[in-house]
Amino acid sequence: MANLKWEQAAPGIWKVQEGESSPLSAMSVMGKAPKSTTLEAMTAAAFPVDANQISVKVTPRQTIVTLPLEREESLYGLGLQLLKLNHRGRTRYLRVNSDPKQDTGETHAPVPFYVSSRGYGVMVNTSRIVSIYCGSAVRADSGLSGDAKDRNSDRTWKATPVSDTVEIVINEPGVELFVFGGPTPLDAVRRYNLFHGGGALPPKWGLGFWHRVPKSYSDQEVMNEAMAFRERGFPCDVIGLEPGWHSKSYPVTYEWHKEKFPDPAGFVKGMAEQGFQINLWEHPYVSPDARIYEALEPLSGSHTVWHGLVPDYTLPEARDIYMKQHETDHVDIGVSGYKLDECDGSELTRNSWIYPAHAQFPSGADGEQIRQLYGLMIQKMTDELYRSKNRRTYGLARASSSAASSLPYVLYSDLYDHRQFVRGMCSSSFSGLLWTPEVRKAKNAEDWVRRMQVVCFSPLAMVNAWADGTKPWSFPEVETIVKKYIDLRMRLIPYLYSAFAQYCFEGVPPIRAMQLEAGSVRAAEGQEHTLDSTDFAYGGVSETEVDDQFMVGDSLLVAPLFEGESERDVYLPAGVWYDFETHERWEGGRTIRVSAGLDRIPVFVKDGAIIPMMPALQHAPKAGEAVELELHHYGTAPGRSQLFDDDGESFAYESGGYRWRTLEVKKTADGTLSGTVSDAGDDWRSAYSTFTWVFHNRQVQ
Repeated sequence: MANLKWEQAAPGIWKVQEGESSPLSAMSVMGKAPKSTTLEAMTAAAFPVDANQISVKVTPRQTIVTLPLEREESLYGLGLQLLKLNHRGRTRYLRVNSDPKQDTGETHAPVPFYVSSRGYGVMVNTSRIVSIYCGSAVRADSGLSGDAKDRNSDRTWKATPVSDTVEIVINEPGVELFVFGGPTPLDAVRRYNLFHGGGALPPKWGLGFWHRVPKSYSDQEVMNEAMAFRERGFPCDVIGLEPGWHSKSYPVTYEWHKEKFPDPAGFVKGMAEQGFQINLWEHPYVSPDARIYEALEPLSGSHTVWHGLVPDYTLPEARDIYMKQHETDHVDIGVSGYKLDECDGSELTRNSWIYPAHAQFPSGADGEQIRQLYGLMIQKMTDELYRSKNRRTYGLARASSSAASSLPYVLYSDLYDHRQFVRGMCSSSFSGLLWTPEVRKAKNAEDWVRRMQVVCFSPLAMVNAWADGTKPWSFPEVETIVKKYIDLRMRLIPYLYSAFAQYCFEGVPPIRAMQLEAGSVRAAEGQEHTLDSTDFAYGGVSETEVDDQFMVGDSLLVAPLFEGESERDVYLPAGVWYDFETHERWEGGRTIRVSAGLDRIPVFVKDGAIIPMMPALQHAPKAGEAVELELHHYGTAPGRSQLFDDDGESFAYESGGYRWRTLEVKKTADGTLSGTVSDAGDDWRSAYSTFTWVFHNRQVQ
């Protein structure tokens, strides 16, 4: 409707408010200011769709937003989605829920923000469940409404007819709607992330290797397991404790078990002396035996979970109680962060544990609103706690929402499908989220290796042994291969850290779907598809999604192999690419067929790319500890990249305590390649002591 009163919320971002929506929303919880300077520096964007084709209908019970959709348009995003990447033709019910096994849109982190292949984004800022009809319904007044076909004779008939609208339904009498300009899908994602404060920058140790011990280990058992990493020469930065560290759990006390951990401060200090950070598992439901129970009881909801309180963390008083207890018992003795479990709720598994949508909370919010935002609230509280100490944290969360890009948390799930885990890394990149395909167990040694290879290229590399007692060396016959990739993870920390800094400052996701790379929106033309019985009954598949490969930073393309595979198709965007290990040269802009033994995951590097790598240390370097760097240049093209340089632990970077070091390779007069590193300045204490150039330019097709 032409009478919608759009206003510019930030450069390239527009907002409209219609009706009366709840003041409680993802953005109100986060309260983040946009990175306006960076947004202003981006390529100017015009309003990306015809505003006259956008309508908002407000009724006393619900609001319906209708937006235009072109015939060939694909829709991505909507948070962490494990089952589908392109949502065109699907209906999405965006409710926070544990372990979704059906393709409905329910997920640990539903985000009412979609990104179009045409290069724009649309977001609803709300605390309500949102239903989005992503071209899955055809209006009677549509220009396509007369496009009926005879299924008996017309082979182009499809069970999902083409629609020319997206319809968004919110069950409240108003909406706050945002449109993010492009001109590319990556530009729209960048604007979304920057509008919500930019991306998270973890501490360097967070990008090392993690190991979670079995659930009921004592302090000595934890130390023994951690030291086994050192004895075997396996890098490890973080040891995670599971429920048994609590005096009581399910519900939890947040207090140390006195018999298993008689001296928590001494335990954490002793682990730190060996180079290990400690991460604590918890969930939000407070035990009657907790010291903070009595104070939180009047500040909690009408229903319990596992007979534990559900505190109303929209209330400052409730937040203050939680944060003070965590500060005294955990943070002040050196605990590095948290795994925030089960803040999602469950109706989709064989168990049901959750407070209902009609639950009431002291703030006036209901159960639907609190559930949709609970993961976000708890992440923000713990992040603020570490910020107050000028210490960065990095952890895991089971639920999240919109506006979460600045939070230093990585999503995970109790589901365990390897292909879905890879798709999760792709899907989360559209919505300011991070996801780890954590490794817990495996069918066999091959499955173990393939999972370990992928997790070492993810936002958080971890083995979670809480239930199965696995170790990186659990399959001795492939121990050397697993160690090779954990070592590689450590060597890549400077590259990964710089990619996360780009996320922080520029909004570019560090791990991202191919659809966010130029020329990578669809698979190569001409790829054949054989119809199966489902296709025959309900209409054929028009194109193949590229949802099983991903970019790591600007220069690395990772194409995982799964159990039972020794070769696969890989789509390479336009340009020249090199195999990361063999240095074989490939022309892009096409799909190639590659083979790789169990000891190798296909990884490709852009021509001219510079990959900074450090030694495979046993743990990440600490603040003030400088390391040697090898600067690996691939191909024959000149190259230029940025290396982020700061203390790796504090928030000094937010007030200018950092340097971007320019790495550059040029051709000399005789045609050879030569590399340089920009000076950081005499007053700067660099995290890097020396730089050695390594050139890879093997010419093999």
